[in-house]
Amino acid sequence: MLSRRTQLSCAILALAGSGWLVACGGAAPEAKSATAGSLSTPTVTNGRALDASGQQVAVSDAPSSGRGSVRPKLNDAALAAYRAGMDAFQKGDLDGAQAQFIKATEADSNAYSAFYGLGVVRERLGNSSGALSAYGKAITVVPDYEPAIVSYGLLTAREGNADAAEEYINGRLAKMDRSAALVTALAEIKSMRGDSGAAQKLAKEALKLNPDYRPAMITLARDHYRARRLDLALYALQGILDGYGAENPPRDKDNPEAILMRGLIFKERGQRGRAIEHFKRCIELRPDLVEARVQLAGYLLEAGNAVEAQPLLEIALRYDRDNVLAHLNLGDAYRLLGRPGDAKQQLEWVVSKDAKLPQVYYGLGLLYLFTENVPGVTPKQSLERALQALEEYKRLRPRAGAGQADDVDELITVCKSKKAIIEAKEADDAAAKAEASKPAAGAKPAADGDKPAAIPAASSAAPAAAPAASGSATKPTNGAKP
Repeated sequence: MLSRRTQLSCAILALAGSGWLVACGGAAPEAKSATAGSLSTPTVTNGRALDASGQQVAVSDAPSSGRGSVRPKLNDAALAAYRAGMDAFQKGDLDGAQAQFIKATEADSNAYSAFYGLGVVRERLGNSSGALSAYGKAITVVPDYEPAIVSYGLLTAREGNADAAEEYINGRLAKMDRSAALVTALAEIKSMRGDSGAAQKLAKEALKLNPDYRPAMITLARDHYRARRLDLALYALQGILDGYGAENPPRDKDNPEAILMRGLIFKERGQRGRAIEHFKRCIELRPDLVEARVQLAGYLLEAGNAVEAQPLLEIALRYDRDNVLAHLNLGDAYRLLGRPGDAKQQLEWVVSKDAKLPQVYYGLGLLYLFTENVPGVTPKQSLERALQALEEYKRLRPRAGAGQADDVDELITVCKSKKAIIEAKEADDAAAKAEASKPAAGAKPAADGDKPAAIPAASSAAPAAAPAASGSATKPTNGAKP
């Protein structure tokens, strides 16, 4: 049986395995789009926020196919603020990035790339309406600005308005009929809706418009992944990352989205080493990809390595403050690191966001059962909370599959035994205290007339009468005769 220190990690890792798999229209699992809220690109290696002309290089400004309209250059003040915003984003300082992008748009009302960056940051901060507004302003400045158009459409779809998203993209396509980027966006929306046939057809149409358009290749692979055609997904990813021989070299061997997706497939197939390798490489290329950080941290926690997992998760939460799995994992990391107060805070946050998540109650159970000095509770209260949490986990947990161990009943037994020991000691202490308060054997309560005279306060005056030379002024006790 696994150590108590890693049991929650294993439960979390099992949950993390479905982190990309969210129900989409029934049985077909849905994979999150790794491009959502992205300011990075795998083709950028120089680390600069802008090229020499002041254009954004995080997402290519070049039209995906056909000719594009003229892009206005940023003035010097806007350019400086934009660069500062990109630097802040790369460090995980989303508030700082937002402030700098706003500053850039105030310095130059035509700073379309700053409006786009502002939209990305707001999307990550959970401000969807603000993000859509910023994307819209970028499009107002540059009507055919594909990054903003695609982001506007995909965010609309993720907000549950897929029909409106398709209508919006189709409306833009009517004016940009040769845009591989917009056709790919339509393919992504179709895939999100579970219409794999339409998604594959549209992605292939985008590749006809631009045979080297990498996002369309990623969409093909992601749609296979969503539809659980994992072998076909791996084949598509091979073309991107490895190629098919000397005559067909890799299209984009350092594409972080492709690397992440292949890592997830390796994880599903139990190929631990290859999965870890891919998640690490993904983080090197794109520090802002939260999914890769959470997955790698899950493996580290499974091995009891909370020291390395902690910073991965803390940085992940800089880029996605409401990521439930990151908070859950971080709570376990803090528990293993002997920080019960911080662990409790993280796990209680998860409960406030998703009170039906079984793993959070398992984590709370381990915290209260095996951690001494949890802030704000006595040892007995800690065990009572542990028992309550484990019972809730037992009620909510999914049924264990073949070969999957579940030790919750054993933990509940341990909890009850510890609580019984504390209660037995409390009973013994109470009995001892009661015994100590009883009068001595044979003693009788003193009668009112037997009360000794009050001792006068000290005085400088002479006493009225001198005491006897020997003997006592008080009566003997216990019935003794003088």
